[in-house]
Amino acid sequence: MRKASGMKLTNRLVAFVTLIVICAMFVIFIGGAISFRQLGQDYLHHYLGGVVEVIDQEMAEPQGSQSLARWLPKLLKASNVVSLDVSNDAGSVYQFQGLQKIDDPNILYQTEYPLTLNPGYSVSIQSVPPYTELTYSLGAMSSISLAIMIIIAGLVWGVNWLKRQLQGSELLEERGRMLLAGKLDDFAKGTELEWPDTASLALDKLISELKDARQERSRFDTFIRTHTFLDQLTGSANRVLFDSRLQSVVQDQDNHGAVILIRIADWEELLLAKGKIVADELIQDVGMVLSNMVQRYPDSVLSRYFDAEFAIMLLQQPSKEVNQFVNQLLKGLERLTPSAPLQRENWCHIGMTYFASGERRGRIMDEADMALRSAQLQGTNSWYAFQKDVLGEDTRGSVRWRTLLDAVFSQGGPALYQQPAYLSGEQVPLHRELLARINDENGVMLKASRFLPAVEQVGFNVRLDKQVISQALDLLKNGPTLDNFAINVSIESLLDKGFIRWFRDELLQTPRPVLKRLSIEVPERNLSRHIDAVRTFLKMVTGLGCRLGVDQAGRTIVSTHYIKDVNVQYIKLHRSLIREIDQRQENQLFVRSMLGACANSGVEVIAVGVENDREWQVLQQLGINGGQGRFFAQEMNVSQMSTKKRR
Repeated sequence: MRKASGMKLTNRLVAFVTLIVICAMFVIFIGGAISFRQLGQDYLHHYLGGVVEVIDQEMAEPQGSQSLARWLPKLLKASNVVSLDVSNDAGSVYQFQGLQKIDDPNILYQTEYPLTLNPGYSVSIQSVPPYTELTYSLGAMSSISLAIMIIIAGLVWGVNWLKRQLQGSELLEERGRMLLAGKLDDFAKGTELEWPDTASLALDKLISELKDARQERSRFDTFIRTHTFLDQLTGSANRVLFDSRLQSVVQDQDNHGAVILIRIADWEELLLAKGKIVADELIQDVGMVLSNMVQRYPDSVLSRYFDAEFAIMLLQQPSKEVNQFVNQLLKGLERLTPSAPLQRENWCHIGMTYFASGERRGRIMDEADMALRSAQLQGTNSWYAFQKDVLGEDTRGSVRWRTLLDAVFSQGGPALYQQPAYLSGEQVPLHRELLARINDENGVMLKASRFLPAVEQVGFNVRLDKQVISQALDLLKNGPTLDNFAINVSIESLLDKGFIRWFRDELLQTPRPVLKRLSIEVPERNLSRHIDAVRTFLKMVTGLGCRLGVDQAGRTIVSTHYIKDVNVQYIKLHRSLIREIDQRQENQLFVRSMLGACANSGVEVIAVGVENDREWQVLQQLGINGGQGRFFAQEMNVSQMSTKKRR
C-alpha cells in the first residue's frame, strides 16, 4: 500500500531551493579560489621571469656578474624572494638567502629558469606566493561580501515568497493527511486558501458524494435488516427473527423461559367490515400495549407472528413471575376498545407454555398454540397455560437472589472464565473475553445468562462491573500471560456517575501499555439508546488507549450510526445470528448487511457462538473478520489459560 510522505511539500521545495543556492555558492567559491590562486601563480611566474631576464642581461656584460651583489639583493627583497642561486656546471656563481622567517617551507613557490644569453647558466628561485600573508578584510573583499549578502537576502526573500505561494498547497496536503487519519467529518470542507483550487473543489465534491453514499448505504443496510427481521406496521420482530432467537435459546445450555401467543379473534372480519386502516390501528394499539409491558424484561422478544397474532418470549423468569406478567398483559389489552364486529368481552386470547434447553422449537410453538386454542374455547377474554412440568426453573425470588449475590460479592466477586476470539487467518487471539460465573448455595456454577437478570432486578450492576474490572486489571498487570482481555460493561453502570468516576480513576492509575491490552464491550441495543449519555466517557476510554467493542449486535434491529460516534474498533454479532447460519439465508443476509455497514470504516466484525466447521466456512465466505465460540476453544477458568493455538 502506498504511504503518504512524512515531509510537507513546502519544506521539500524550500529545502531543494536552499540546497541548490548553497551548492551554487559553494561551486562559485571553490572555482573563484582556484582561479585566484592560479592567477597569483601566473603573476609571480611572469614577475620572476622579468627578474631573471634582468640578471641574464646583466651577466652578459663583462663586469655584470660583479655588480649583482650591489643591486640584486634589494630587488629580491622587494620581490619576496627567499633564496636565489645562479649556477653553472662548475658551481654557484651567485647565491642569495633572505632573512625572513618562513613557518611552513611547503608554501614556497620554487622554480628554475635557464639564462638564454648565458648558455649553461640557470637561476633557481624560491619565493613567497602572493597573497599568502594577507587576511580577509571587509574592505578588501567588499565586492565579494556584498555579493554573498545579496545572495543570502535573495534566498531568504525567495523562501518566504515560496512559502506564501505554497501555503494553499500545504493546507490541501494537511487536509489529505487528516482524511487519511479517518477525520472525514472534521475536514470534509476545505478553506478558500487551499490551492490548487480545482483539486480542493474536487476533493470537497468527492467527500460530499462519499458521505451521501455512506448515508445511503447505511439507510439501505438498515432497510434490509428491518425488512428481513422486523414487522413494518408495529416495529416489533417478525416471525423469522422470533423463530431464530427461540432456536438459539433452546440450543444453549441452562436456558429456560416461556413462550406466549396473543391472538386477536375475528380480525379478518374486522378487516372486511371496516377496512385496512381500522384493522391496522387495532394491530398498532395491541403492539403498543405489548411493547410497553415487555420493557422491564431486557431479554424478552416481542414479535408479530402472524397478521393478527403476537408472540412473546421471556427468558430466565420463574413461573410465578410469568403468570403475573400474563395477567397484567390481559388486563392491559382489555383496556382497549375494539371496533365492531369484534366483541369487547371476547376478542383477545392468550396461550402460554414453558420451555427449557434441549426442547424442539416446533414442539414449543405447538404447545403454545394448543394453549391458545384452549383459551379461545372459554368464550371470553382469557389466557391458558399448557400443562407440563417446568424444567430448569429457578425458584429463587428477589430476596434469595440478593442474599446470594451479596455473599458472592462480599467474598471476592465472581469467578472469571475466558474464551478467545480470533481474527481470520491469525493464530494468536485478538483477545480473550472474560466471562463472569458464580456458585449458588449448593456449589453449582451459574452462567451469566442465569444470574444477570437477577443482578439487574436487585440493582447490583455497578457492584458486579466493579469487581470484574478490578480482577481484569489485576490480571493484566500480574497475570501469567501478555494476552489482551475484553470485559463486558453494562449500560446501567455507564449511566452511574459514581461508577464513571471510579472507573476513570482506575484507568488513570494504570500504565498505558496495560490499557492497550484492555477492551471494553457494551451491548448494542443499550448503546444505541443511550449514545448521547455515554459518548463522552467512551471517547475518554478510547483516548486512554483501551479498545471499544460492541457486543450482541443484531439482537435487536438498530441503526449502526454509533460506529462513528464513539470510535468502535470491533463488533460482535449475537449468537442467534450465527447458530445454523449455513441453513438460514435470512441470517446470511443480515450478516452481509452488517459487513456492508462496517466496510471502509476499519471496524472488525466478529461472529460469536461459532459451533462447527459448517458455520465457520459460511461466515468466511460472507467475509467475516473473526470468530469466537466452542469451535475454536472451550470456555476455561483464567487459571487454566494456555497458549494453545486455534484450529
